Amino acid sequence: MKTDYQTLKVEMKEGVVVLYMNNPPVNQLSEHFVREMADALIQAAGDGAVKAVVLTGTGKNFIAGADITQIQPIRDKNFLLPRVMENNRFINSIEEGPKPVIAAINGHCLGGGLEIAMACHYRMAAQGVQIGQPEVQIGLIPGAGGTQRLARLVGFADALTMITTGNPISAEEGLKKGALDEVVSPSDLVDTALKAARRFISGELNHKNRMTRNKTDKLPKPEEKSNILAFAKGMAAKQAKGYLAPFKAIEAMERGLTGDFEADLKVESELFTECAVSDIAKNLIAIFLNTRAAGRLPRIEKIAPQKVKTVAMLGGGVMGSGIVNLLLRYGFDAILWDINDGAIQKGLDSIRKTFAYPIKKGKMTPAELDKLIQEHLKTTTSLEDLKGVDLVIEAVLEDMKIKQDIWKKLEGICRPEVVFGTNTSALPITEMASVLKDPGRMIGLHFFNPAERMQLLEIICGKKTSDQTLATSVGFGRGIRKVPIVVNDGPGFYVSRQLSTLMGESTFMLGEGVDPAKVEEAMLDFGLPMGPATLSDLTGIDIGYHVGKNFEKSFGERMKMSPLYERVFQTGCYGRKTGAGWFDYSGEKPVPNPKVVTVVQQYLKEKGVQPKEMTAKEIVDRMLARAINEAAHMIREGICDRPQDMDLAMVYGTGFPPYRGGILRYADAWGIGNVYQHLLKLEREQGVRFKPCSLIKEMADQGKTFYKM
Repeated sequence: MKTDYQTLKVEMKEGVVVLYMNNPPVNQLSEHFVREMADALIQAAGDGAVKAVVLTGTGKNFIAGADITQIQPIRDKNFLLPRVMENNRFINSIEEGPKPVIAAINGHCLGGGLEIAMACHYRMAAQGVQIGQPEVQIGLIPGAGGTQRLARLVGFADALTMITTGNPISAEEGLKKGALDEVVSPSDLVDTALKAARRFISGELNHKNRMTRNKTDKLPKPEEKSNILAFAKGMAAKQAKGYLAPFKAIEAMERGLTGDFEADLKVESELFTECAVSDIAKNLIAIFLNTRAAGRLPRIEKIAPQKVKTVAMLGGGVMGSGIVNLLLRYGFDAILWDINDGAIQKGLDSIRKTFAYPIKKGKMTPAELDKLIQEHLKTTTSLEDLKGVDLVIEAVLEDMKIKQDIWKKLEGICRPEVVFGTNTSALPITEMASVLKDPGRMIGLHFFNPAERMQLLEIICGKKTSDQTLATSVGFGRGIRKVPIVVNDGPGFYVSRQLSTLMGESTFMLGEGVDPAKVEEAMLDFGLPMGPATLSDLTGIDIGYHVGKNFEKSFGERMKMSPLYERVFQTGCYGRKTGAGWFDYSGEKPVPNPKVVTVVQQYLKEKGVQPKEMTAKEIVDRMLARAINEAAHMIREGICDRPQDMDLAMVYGTGFPPYRGGILRYADAWGIGNVYQHLLKLEREQGVRFKPCSLIKEMADQGKTFYKM
């Protein structure tokens, strides 16, 4: 048979052809790759010397799913559906072909990869690999038989869970559930697959009897199916509000899994295309692709990051302990510095607490944590002990003089190439670096609380931050599995300033007589994880006050704080850390804090303000309009000029609903002309806070969008 393929390596072994799939970087199912695979299988089917086929991958992946860059631009269902059905015919040809096909799953097997494996007649996987149908995480459902074959292998309930959550399972769990026939060591995978092939050749196994489409023993009876579906729909309604794909996946499995497999595939394909052309899928795919590209900036594309192995962490408080957690988890050696032995002990206790969840879930034992700390974490109260580190991260008091004094001392201790990273959330990076002989080594590494869980790392360049420092910082961010978003120095950097305008507008509305509960509800319905008051209580009303005052000082009247927020701050109720803020947390459930309620009522009475009705749309439009306008100001000021990065920052740093794509993607969908007109209307009603940024006006006049400037 033919052997000269670009994406396949072909080996013949005693009547068995082994097809090694090699379509870098992750064996994505691109159009060319699928064509070559189909041709090779046709060649094998027509070659009398070939009695069986083994399909396996190279590198870390078997097949990592479809090439979504080919799906993203498609908007026409009628264009897409025939192509989805054609792909189904290819996969059906594996299952219904004249010769047995064994899937030797060498690496991660996701999406279309698992769909191909399920069409094979025997499936084995290397130990430790992941299998799954993660399509819902990018707004899609399985579109090549996944909703119909998986349930036949693992059972209806397990298939529903895997598909509607998108969470993969280990090969070992896949074996228990029935998705796999064997799990073997990676070194034995191909040899074991060849043994399985010989079982088919000898007649011990019959591939016609092992077609997944014909399996029915794990499908539920009608009443059981109805109960499982009801539960799944209830869970989706609670957990997938605003999304489309989980509901379409449930529908595919509800309407499918009949005696007519081809009709079931047609149903799935139609529902897949509905998802694929939706704005929700376009937004989620964009988030996924932009996440992979985060930090890949032209200014550092040819600069290799310096190797970072040992990292000093200055300060073991809430942020420092979370950062040490990341260092230990991802293979770094860490040195924790603090001012005295008592602070060191508190830091160690805090670090252990950050591992409580994985220990509770059985992903780590206390003994394993002890070993990790003993082998990879040192502590010290002497800065001199940091002379051998590759990177220093500072999370001490938010006091410029204290920080600068530490950095000046370290400049005389650490090697010249060592990067100095500050976790400040507000202090200017350029000013902090001004005391150094080489300010180019200083950069902002702004982690978000809790650092061990939040995915965003906001990287802030001072005016003199070097490209080498930036490249090393981005590489480090990737190394601790963060999404590195690069911005330039300025008041509040990007996220804090964006969030301040988005959420800060809510207090102005309360001061106009709008019901606080309506504002909370509107933003929750919009898709944010919490309303403005809940977020303020979590981050600290006092923190919000000081940040707001800094913005007032920097930007004047346009960023002036609501007078009502000043009154709330003066109550001394700062949120969860004081037991009460906007809400009182002393009972089983948070309730409006009577002290703050009284302050709001007194304020409204003094100002002669009557209750004001606003619809959820009016509330959302007002808050989003101000946030969009502020984003435009930051682009114009040079804080960040990449809309995709700005949107990622809000998604990963604040929980902005991913299915809406981010604030700027939302603005483009709203229409920049509409945003501009709404800002003008709000400026007439509310004043200078809503004065449109010149960039918004220019974009509106020229018909441009944020993503096509």
